[in-house]
Amino acid sequence: MSFVDDLSNLDPNNPGLWPKAIQIVIFLLLFFALLFAGWKFDITKKRDELAVLERQEHERIDILKVRQKKAANLNALKEQMKEMEISFGDMVRQLPNQTEVAGLLVDISQTGLGAGLEFKLFEPKGEIPKEFYAVLPISISVVGDYHQFGEFISGLAQLPRIVTTHEININSKKLNAATGIPLLEMKTIAKTYRALEENEEGENE
Repeated sequence: MSFVDDLSNLDPNNPGLWPKAIQIVIFLLLFFALLFAGWKFDITKKRDELAVLERQEHERIDILKVRQKKAANLNALKEQMKEMEISFGDMVRQLPNQTEVAGLLVDISQTGLGAGLEFKLFEPKGEIPKEFYAVLPISISVVGDYHQFGEFISGLAQLPRIVTTHEININSKKLNAATGIPLLEMKTIAKTYRALEENEEGENE
């Protein structure tokens, strides 16, 4: 009787009566099947764990790259902050204190007169307090030509203190009898700024 015939005559309900050779073969097949299943399960588990570790590693590398960039830019940012502090300090120093405002008003009017303008109005308004400085608007009306207006505005920009011009409005006036050049009237609001004293800052909080 062949091995194939032995397999066909096996009683599945009584494996104990199977021939020894077949029992050994079946045992080995089951053993290797279980061994392979365990190996497969372990490998799959290890692969999943490895995938998690690789993902965590990539995330940490990305975080490290961001931190490296921040560290590389830190010195540049510190230098920029220093430059901004210096620039801000220079601007604050350009703000006159209470005693210098009167002199600055004289400088503004002298700049207009030096440009050959005729003042029709030069009226400082009330101060507008801000956080650490006060704004002093000045209503100005002058008569002259475009060239003189340009010289006046340019002169204000060159003053050692900050002066800005706003709401410029120019209208025709009349002809200059001596030169034949049309005279114009310019109305504007010039603003200068004053640094507040420590006690004044407290009052505005």
